[in-house]
Amino acid sequence: MPRQVDHAGRRRLIAEAVCRLADERGLEGVTLRDVATRAQVSMGAVQRCFRTKEEMLVFALEQIGERIGERVRARLVESPAQSAGTALGHAATEVSLLRDEHRAEARVWLAFVAQAAVSEPLARTLTANYADLQEAFTRLIAEAVEGTDRAVSLDPRREARTLLALADGLTAHVLIGHLSAPEAHEVLDAHLAGLWERPVRAPHHPNGSPGTR
Repeated sequence: MPRQVDHAGRRRLIAEAVCRLADERGLEGVTLRDVATRAQVSMGAVQRCFRTKEEMLVFALEQIGERIGERVRARLVESPAQSAGTALGHAATEVSLLRDEHRAEARVWLAFVAQAAVSEPLARTLTANYADLQEAFTRLIAEAVEGTDRAVSLDPRREARTLLALADGLTAHVLIGHLSAPEAHEVLDAHLAGLWERPVRAPHHPNGSPGTR
């Protein structure tokens, strides 16, 4: 009987090899031959799993996005009693990849972000990842301010976009050494605190007169 091949498992194995090589050399150093060697499979096995190098890179990026998403979801459900604001802070911390154990993942993530600037398939994958995270942030912000004065003046979707961009930027600043991880945490915490403490402004009306409540 011919040996059964776990196709899905082999694709994940190859994706892990891509990420290890990207961490060491950047994506420009990732070749099909080196990926096969690192994954300890044949070149033919790699080519049976992925028709092109770009398809292989897209799958590897999807795997990273799924891992980050799983950690965000885990933080959201680990304590059902936590407030939406606390859950938002936990989720933003996960997305920022500030912990030491996520430093290699941060390097690989930024390598993919850079490559996505010249690769439409990678850009589409990243856009989908960011859209999912933005929706999660938007939902948590809306829940956190529901029933308060902040709900009148705060736009959850705009604030979610801002927070996601900040989290992504902190990843790069820590990675290149501009900020230490504790300093980045301080920036993130200050932004989140300001989100809830900012003065409430009356809603804007086209005629320029303040709204009445």
